[in-house]
Amino acid sequence: MARTFAVVMLGQAPFWLAVLRIVVINVLLSGDNAVVIAMACRGLPRRQRVWGIAIGAGIAVILLIVFTGVVAKLMQQPYLKAAGGLALLYIAAKLLLPDQPEVQAAAHLWRAVRIVVVADIIMSLDNIIAVATAAQGNLALLVIGLAVSIPIIIAGAALLMALLDRLPILVWLGAALLGWVAGEAVVTDKAVAPALAAAFGAPFAADLMWAASAAGAVLVVVAGALWRRALGKRHAAAAGKGAHGA
Repeated sequence: MARTFAVVMLGQAPFWLAVLRIVVINVLLSGDNAVVIAMACRGLPRRQRVWGIAIGAGIAVILLIVFTGVVAKLMQQPYLKAAGGLALLYIAAKLLLPDQPEVQAAAHLWRAVRIVVVADIIMSLDNIIAVATAAQGNLALLVIGLAVSIPIIIAGAALLMALLDRLPILVWLGAALLGWVAGEAVVTDKAVAPALAAAFGAPFAADLMWAASAAGAVLVVVAGALWRRALGKRHAAAAGKGAHGA
């Protein structure tokens, strides 16, 4: 009986090695996902931060499991990846805005969850392709591998969030990272990349990808700074009117 059990476990070894490979791939490719999770949830009350991280990451992973094949094919459609990159630019700039204390806690929590889910899906094309390739059509591999990845990503996001509290400059660096990812997504779109290569040549198009990524990072930081300033002036004007009325 012991020999039979050993044979069964040995037979399962390739399966668990494949699960480990999926976990490693997803964790390595989820650094930017952990950044957006931490930034979206940093303004939540401390009791709600764990819920925001867990719910947001969990829903995003579930959607990736359900829509792995569909999302991978959709993101290969012309201009869809570019549109996702533009949306990510907006999300990254919005994450630089100061917290609004007047927002109700529950609404604030679900706002953070919504940002996490949308941004994760936009940024996860590389995860989807790599994980789907490693799973080779095996749904059990996909589900177990991504499920095991969730606590690791959550732990990384929690650590990043603690660092964001201590070092506010990291918020700007995180937003710049998301802008970098967004810029790269725009120029690597299935329709945009061939057009750039045809117009300027493949070597220049490759250099342009780096330039677009850097431009995305700078754009997010500048737009976020201007947005924060405009919002600050608006709040100051509203406070002035309230004080004058009183």
